[in-house]
Amino acid sequence: MHRQIILASKSPRRLQLFKLLKIKFKAVDSGYREVVNPRLSHKDLVRFLALGKATAAARKYPKAVIVAADTMVSFKGKIIGKPKSKKDAEKMLKSFSGKAQEVITGVAVLNASTKQVVTAVDKIKIYFKKLSDADISAYIKSGEPFGKAGGYNLQGLGFNLIKKIEGDFTCALGLPMTIVFNALEKLGVEI
Repeated sequence: MHRQIILASKSPRRLQLFKLLKIKFKAVDSGYREVVNPRLSHKDLVRFLALGKATAAARKYPKAVIVAADTMVSFKGKIIGKPKSKKDAEKMLKSFSGKAQEVITGVAVLNASTKQVVTAVDKIKIYFKKLSDADISAYIKSGEPFGKAGGYNLQGLGFNLIKKIEGDFTCALGLPMTIVFNALEKLGVEI
């Protein structure tokens, strides 16, 4: 089936990954206002938010196939947001030093005309190196921690903070490509 494909995201990382599919698509802001339900598990929450974004975009594009995602960083069972200050970034990175955290991404692929939907969640583990105060200070001076959940950027200098990654690297970038590809295929979208 040849349908318009909408990526309900303006994230540069998601756009870059989606371009790997070599299909024609349009990236849009879904306009979805995220509401975090604290009663949901992290897995259920990212799935719920991804579906909310897909559904919101489907209202504007009722004949398209919508792809939406939501990603969060979890450390010691708590959701980690973006650092609000240098001190906040320093505190985050010190707490991650020598430890592991999870990156969880929920994906929703919705055929707006048939209402058929595929949702899935992927999770990876990121292990940090032991970080010295000098490592942390230099990284904060780079400016990369700001605007990034967890206070680091895996596509930049933040990769140097990491000891190893277990799982699909594209999950950490906000769009697990195997899930996206399989969901599009399941909905009959030709790639």
